[in-house]
Amino acid sequence: MTAALATVRADEFERCRKVLFAAGLATSDTHFSYVGLLEPDKRLLATGQAPRQLRALLIDMRTGESHDVVVDPAADRVVSQRRIDPDRDGAVPVVVREFGYVEEVVHRDERWLAAMRRRGLTDLSQLRVNPLSAGVLAEGERGRRIQRCFTFVQRTPEDLGWAHPVDGVVAMVDVVTGEVLDVVDHVDLPVPAEDGNFHLYDGPRRAGLRPIEITQPEGPSFDIDADQVLTWAGWSLQIGFDQREGLVLHDIGITDGDRVRPIVHRASIAEMVVPYGDPSPQRWFQNFFDCGEYLLGGYANSLELGCDCVGEITYLDAVVAGNDGHARTIPQAICVHEEDYGILWKHTDNWNGSSDSRRQRRLVVSFFVTVGNYDYGFYWYFYLDGTIEFEVKATGVVFTSAYPGPGYAYATEIAPGLGAPHHQHLFSARLDMAVDGPVNAVDEIDAVLVPRGPANPTGTGFTPVVTRLRTESQAQRLADNGKGRIWFISNPTVHNRLGQPVGYTLHPQGQPVLLADAESDIHRRATFATKHLWVTAYDPAELYPAGDLVNMHPGGAGLPAWTAADRDIDGADIVVWHTFGLTHFPRPEDWPVMPVDTTGFTLKPYGFFGRNPTLDVPPSAAAHCHSHHH
Repeated sequence: MTAALATVRADEFERCRKVLFAAGLATSDTHFSYVGLLEPDKRLLATGQAPRQLRALLIDMRTGESHDVVVDPAADRVVSQRRIDPDRDGAVPVVVREFGYVEEVVHRDERWLAAMRRRGLTDLSQLRVNPLSAGVLAEGERGRRIQRCFTFVQRTPEDLGWAHPVDGVVAMVDVVTGEVLDVVDHVDLPVPAEDGNFHLYDGPRRAGLRPIEITQPEGPSFDIDADQVLTWAGWSLQIGFDQREGLVLHDIGITDGDRVRPIVHRASIAEMVVPYGDPSPQRWFQNFFDCGEYLLGGYANSLELGCDCVGEITYLDAVVAGNDGHARTIPQAICVHEEDYGILWKHTDNWNGSSDSRRQRRLVVSFFVTVGNYDYGFYWYFYLDGTIEFEVKATGVVFTSAYPGPGYAYATEIAPGLGAPHHQHLFSARLDMAVDGPVNAVDEIDAVLVPRGPANPTGTGFTPVVTRLRTESQAQRLADNGKGRIWFISNPTVHNRLGQPVGYTLHPQGQPVLLADAESDIHRRATFATKHLWVTAYDPAELYPAGDLVNMHPGGAGLPAWTAADRDIDGADIVVWHTFGLTHFPRPEDWPVMPVDTTGFTLKPYGFFGRNPTLDVPPSAAAHCHSHHH
């Protein structure tokens, strides 16, 4: 664990801002799109010489000129700077100013006003303009900073505007010049009339639900120090937070005997994309990168005890940079607690008469964000048996449209005249692996039937088939649930007491990857989402699977560009990238607010220990638990 990787402090953000203004790189017109820790090459950490630097993405909203700057806040100096070429590099992420500003601009445009009048909509106070990331720029948009805008009717300040989409109208806005470049009015569909105000529900409440109280009279079993290094039941890890990725966990390891054995150097959700499957003229561009375009960590919720987290809770604040460059604290953004998780192991023996069981519990480190209409909870779980699990909980309000009519192939009617376009939620976990050290390798393991023959005369034999993934091109893989496919991440230089290489297995859920044609814009921009697995040789500059600057990028950046070198990954310092997610055909039950849907993955020890590592877990001490031993 090291202070070099600790979350950026408020005073560091303030010093960074001061340096940028002093250097003339920031002025009163500058918006700080992103500021975060530029993590040093991990090979420097052991030397104690790792620099503490911040990276800032800046945009002058008067001219549109953008810069990528590295600052050493302790030395009060600019380390490097470069001007961003929007045609080649893409654009810095969306800044808060753009959300409200586009509504002012669109409300003044006569073409948009005429489209509203044709629909009988004249009260501007009820017409909410929803700015959306532009995707790939169209003809006449090169070099501009674009938002594409839909319109919704919000009848009162308390009304849920998502219930009333004004479908068929899109306004293209240059947020730097304040121009509406074009208004597309391609179809006139009735504005859905039924309200969706779930937050104003005043009907009878379900009866019979009695309180569940979760208490730990002696307090939690974990400790967290000043650098947010957490220790719990043999586990140790450092909790960090980033404006782009949200939770970032470093140096995940577990105690085995008298030493802490490393498993993962760095773990985060490095990107997520929400591609929509409606190819209509209104929605051809509708694909949102919530990390790369919107910086989801900055939209973390302040969590409430008893509502968002239940039990003996420890909250941690998150500190990010606001668009003015000043530090902004999100109180109680991170929730840390323990949960009972049922039976860990149990056996009643018929021969010796013994009966033993142990309870499983897990440590939970989580946060929740709201990005537009959707809300996402990100949960890291650590179990007593060495298992690591990650889960996303997707909820909130589905993106809505007017429903064109029965049989429409690309949306579900979720309320009278109200549609919800089909879409996916695809996430990329970046796992900088360190299983018992930096030398790791990846095998693909399939369960297969052995052909009937001398070795399998009854035809009932089956076995795992193991394939070593030796290069980056070989390690671009799809899950196969029919074969129970998993990936074994091992250290070929370290063996357990049985002489086997120690390792962890990655268990994918195996849901669909990106459902888009290979020649489509979104396929080029989100190529990472076309495979469940990528493995790359470690490079400290390779952090985001769709590239550094996703906003309005033409595509091809990130994983497809890096892996073109086809580097050796067999017994190397490697990074494992795992794509997982949901393919959502919305249901009427998802309206007006969506019950949680979940997705994720699991890392399980496989030969990492020489036997069950939980034999030392004590029996339950609860008063209602009575163990019977022979």
